Amino acid sequence: MIVLLCLKKILNKEMEIKIRVGKENDLPQVFDLIKELALYEKAPQEVTNNIEKMKEDGFGANPVFIFFIAEKNEKIIGISLFYIRYSTWKGKCLYLEDIIVTENFRGKGIGNLLFTKTCEYAKEKNFVSINWQVLNWNEPAINFYKKFDAEFDAEWLNCKIML
Repeated sequence: MIVLLCLKKILNKEMEIKIRVGKENDLPQVFDLIKELALYEKAPQEVTNNIEKMKEDGFGANPVFIFFIAEKNEKIIGISLFYIRYSTWKGKCLYLEDIIVTENFRGKGIGNLLFTKTCEYAKEKNFVSINWQVLNWNEPAINFYKKFDAEFDAEWLNCKIML
């Protein structure tokens, strides 16, 4: 963790990267990153969400997600978007939906900054774990998470019902 904190200070100083809580007026740029991720994951047709739904879901009467942004010169270059889930066995967990860094800034430590900030938030709020998914072919993401000693679970199957 000390190495990550040093990396965070170096990156913030050299690249002038600011990590902060996302705001409603960030959503247009955030949604552009979401579409960029969908394209990278070869599924742009799967994005049915939109900015208006995200405003309601993130900033309406019952917000269901939180996000941090990484910005440089007031341009959003990355996000970490997450929400609370509950484990009957363990308690309160943070579910990391996505870490997205725009293509031009990948490999520069921005994901590390966002992931570290998300971990710090989870610890401050007394979550028992952080959970997420990664596509089995996404080697850069898998290798990224291995640096954090993440556990990969091949036992559970993903399930869903589209409504």
